[in-house]
Amino acid sequence: MASLTHLDEQGAARMVDVSDKDATTREALAEGRVAMAQATLDLILSGNAKKGDVLGVARIAGIMAAKRTHELIPLCHPLMLTKVEVEVAPDPALPGLHVTARAKVTGQTGVEMEALTAVSVACLTIYDMAKAADRGMRIEGIRLLEKSGGRSGHFRADAGAA
Repeated sequence: MASLTHLDEQGAARMVDVSDKDATTREALAEGRVAMAQATLDLILSGNAKKGDVLGVARIAGIMAAKRTHELIPLCHPLMLTKVEVEVAPDPALPGLHVTARAKVTGQTGVEMEALTAVSVACLTIYDMAKAADRGMRIEGIRLLEKSGGRSGHFRADAGAA
């Protein structure tokens, strides 16, 4: 069983020392969903939501959040991200919106938390901008889909594990 890297020998929280790791290209992809009433999805897609362009604002919020992950998650390293992409797409099966975020860096530690933070904040932004129409929306399924680079190698989530 793997040990928790953010705990020292006495069990106290610590920031992981990455100084001996090689700087490599690291990338992570995360996803989440915002389930809502069909009428709410229609309102968002029509561009007539009271607070404005929900999809565009959510994308920008996710990108901004990825860049500030180290300020939000106490033991994360500050990273010089080389790429952050946030996509928001309608998912009629929910009904709702499917959010994905891809983060990339060349560095000594991974970008999983940045991708997950981007998805989380994009989903929260969607909720905030549409809550006047639908307070019953659900944010769900936030998870890491894939990561590459670094000592631990490549990871891909099980397709059925959402």
